[in-house]
Amino acid sequence: MTTPDNTPDASDTADSTVENTGVAAQDWAQASADPQYRAAVVDLLGALAYGELAAFERLAEDAKLAPTLADKAELAKMASAEFHHYEKLRDRLTEIGAEPTEAMEPFVAALDGFHKQTAPSDWLEGLVKAYVGDSIASDFYREVAARLDSDSRGLVLAVLDDTGHASFAVEKVRAAIDADPRVGGRLALWARRLMGEALSQSQRVVADRDALSTMLVGGVADGFDLAEVGRMFSRITEAHTKRMAALGLAA
Repeated sequence: MTTPDNTPDASDTADSTVENTGVAAQDWAQASADPQYRAAVVDLLGALAYGELAAFERLAEDAKLAPTLADKAELAKMASAEFHHYEKLRDRLTEIGAEPTEAMEPFVAALDGFHKQTAPSDWLEGLVKAYVGDSIASDFYREVAARLDSDSRGLVLAVLDDTGHASFAVEKVRAAIDADPRVGGRLALWARRLMGEALSQSQRVVADRDALSTMLVGGVADGFDLAEVGRMFSRITEAHTKRMAALGLAA
């Protein structure tokens, strides 16, 4: 998953000076004593793991649309990085006693549905999807990570590291718009559609999993309430607007 190299992610807009308290101040051994918290983390890691696996598959497919051999090689490298992220999550699930396939299964339909509804028609749409869609998901997971135990938080943030797709996408999309400004309008409409679909998908994932939704609204991890969830999505939307500007597109 990716975030832009030169644009603050959504979590940067939150108050980073607040000290960790409650679950966020604990390690996994302490926090996992609560079975509901453990279930929420297994859900979160399962969703992330399938997201990384799907990203690997999608980048490999997108490489077929690449206009040059160099572009194809660049996407193949990014796909490899996504698969390594998946392996880290898979191994962690096993380590904490969860079966990775079972942890991922509840999220397959929602994520596959999102990718089916947002299948790119060409190379540029694929780049925008990776840059915009993946970044929205990464922002969401970073917001959640801030409330996790220290071990889980470190892993989640590590697998959300940029694979290089952000700067690559910005460079290619801006070059295409410079060459043909008419491309910008089409890609702006596409990015708006991606934004709506990505937010809906995130909300569906949370709503379908009781432990995960409870964690978000404050029942397990500290610091979230319904008003904060609203502010969280506002921060994600603001970050999306900045990314659109980086691409040279209107939000």
